[in-house]
Amino acid sequence: MVDPQVAQEIEETLLADRLKYTRAQVEELAGMPPEKARRIWQTLGFPAPSDDEVAFTEGDVRALVEIDRLVADGLVDEEGMVQLVRAVGQTMGRLASWVVDVWLPSAAARLPEDVELTPETMQDILGLTEQLRPRFEWLLLQGWRRQLAAAGLRVTAAAAGDASGSGGLGVARLAVGFADIVSFTSLSRRMEGPALAEFVERFEAVTAETVADLGGRIVKTLGDEAFFVAPDPRAVAEIGLSLADRHTSDPDFPVVRVGLAYGEVVLRLGDVFGTPVNLAARLTAAAHRGTILIDAPLAAELADADYDISPLRARHLQGLGRVRPYRLRRPLT
Repeated sequence: MVDPQVAQEIEETLLADRLKYTRAQVEELAGMPPEKARRIWQTLGFPAPSDDEVAFTEGDVRALVEIDRLVADGLVDEEGMVQLVRAVGQTMGRLASWVVDVWLPSAAARLPEDVELTPETMQDILGLTEQLRPRFEWLLLQGWRRQLAAAGLRVTAAAAGDASGSGGLGVARLAVGFADIVSFTSLSRRMEGPALAEFVERFEAVTAETVADLGGRIVKTLGDEAFFVAPDPRAVAEIGLSLADRHTSDPDFPVVRVGLAYGEVVLRLGDVFGTPVNLAARLTAAAHRGTILIDAPLAAELADADYDISPLRARHLQGLGRVRPYRLRRPLT
């Protein structure tokens, strides 16, 4: 068990602020009802501390004040506020774990080889965040602004689509796709932990770079699978082809199978929903190794492009009935 004093010093180092308020004190200073403040802490992903535990900083007070102002000024309603807090908790939680996983090993490598890792030495290592934090926080802020700008352009494009009679705010016509690692379960059983982590990291990194370079966006990755979208059907076709072909020129990249579809989808809280998403997922599951299956609407959108598109026999796809897929390939030479 970590000594409470060591734990407090580590927490204050990482927070860059001193723990000095109890839950009741921070609620009073922020002028927020206890039940509302407790819901915010829980939505962020933290249990509410005991009444007498000194667990909060000036930054926590400021955060509660600013959240309350968002609602008071009418920028969001109460439910919208909770959704934003949940997004922060989930996104920052994953980001924090990611940063620690990437940065901590290199920081620990600075220690002498004979130094044992203990809570005290970990405290020394984590103290190095005073050098990391200000630089990374700037990247974090600018990255958020860039992503916000990109999201703003997406909803503007969706509104333009609405003007022509398609959907509404939060609805758009997109090409969507999944890339799935073939035989991932058997591959993972043959790998030790570090090798498996490196394998998955390479898949995610190369996929993210490929999707971005070709004009798409990663919606999420699930270890052995990546879900991506693009407003241009040709862009999503190029993404699928590039990922399916990658193993040929780069044997360290896994063999994948890809499913693509096109149509009206719902955009909500960073995710994408709708029949095209379900169809792309089912086509991925039906595809053979190294192949790409697409639906009829996407095949129609790509009809004038320089691709080899072959209709296959109709098959039953779970939850969607009988569907005729098409195989997408680069033109034969």
